[in-house]
Amino acid sequence: MTDPAEQSALRASAHRRRDRLRELLDSVTDVANTDVGDMARSSFASEFHFSREVRRMTGESPAALRRRVMLERAAWRLQRGEAVSAVAADEGWSSAEVFSRAFRRTYGVPPSQAVDVHFRLPAPNGLHFHPPQSLWLDSDRDETASALPDVAQLMVAHDLDDTTHLLTQAAHLTAGQWVAEVAPGQTVLEWDGPEPSIGAVLGAIVWTKEVWLATIAGDDFPARTSTQPDSTDAAALLSHHTVIAKRWRAMVSEYTAAGRLGDTVIDALCDPPESFQLFGIVAHVLTYSAHRRELARAMLAGHGVTTRRGDPLDWMRGS
Repeated sequence: MTDPAEQSALRASAHRRRDRLRELLDSVTDVANTDVGDMARSSFASEFHFSREVRRMTGESPAALRRRVMLERAAWRLQRGEAVSAVAADEGWSSAEVFSRAFRRTYGVPPSQAVDVHFRLPAPNGLHFHPPQSLWLDSDRDETASALPDVAQLMVAHDLDDTTHLLTQAAHLTAGQWVAEVAPGQTVLEWDGPEPSIGAVLGAIVWTKEVWLATIAGDDFPARTSTQPDSTDAAALLSHHTVIAKRWRAMVSEYTAAGRLGDTVIDALCDPPESFQLFGIVAHVLTYSAHRRELARAMLAGHGVTTRRGDPLDWMRGS
């Protein structure tokens, strides 16, 4: 059994070294690999190094991990009505009889009664077969809720970081490219007006947060000069974004910590005034910021400026 520290290391490895961990696990569970030597060769490692890495990352030997995961997969397939002989052959057992003995020893019932058991088996690391052809890594049940990532906070952080990235890349544009109307008439939200240029789209991302911060704080409606493409460039907008991003992140964090995202603000800056709950405001900003960021990506690509993908999965792996 692995201790809690080893289980945490396994989960950290799954984030930091996901591809390598998946390569090792694929080698373990590949039915074409009949022994540890085959597993090691398919993952381009020596048998000694392969076994050590698998045990270090999972707390199980390759053979034990393989046997357990494949038994879980076999049990799931039997529950779906597949024949014992077919499952035994596909999952790497030498015969249906050998498989049946292993199944009975592990689950306490013969394969014919697989429907009566849960296919998951006790595991020292939280790794299990996940239908139809995946693996699943359980979270640490001992972690406190406060230690687990908050999806809203992650999305806010990703939005701000990705906007910073796009503004940094936009600094490679010429002054003419920054204001060029590459998408004439493009309008994301009618009350924000047309956004035909890269500068206009990126400016709207920053300005939207500035407007909502003013609404929430009860401040005057902000001037738009610091975010308009004809009065600012990418570098200046990036500096302004840094200030707004800090305020936006702090606002979301503070209201979340206080349990007040359900508060309602009466927006007197609208005509006529409207009321919005704070969690709805955050969701609104994230939705349209994501849309604008993808528009900006496509527009930057049209000018030959490359950007990373805006996928939160890629961002979280690299964080």
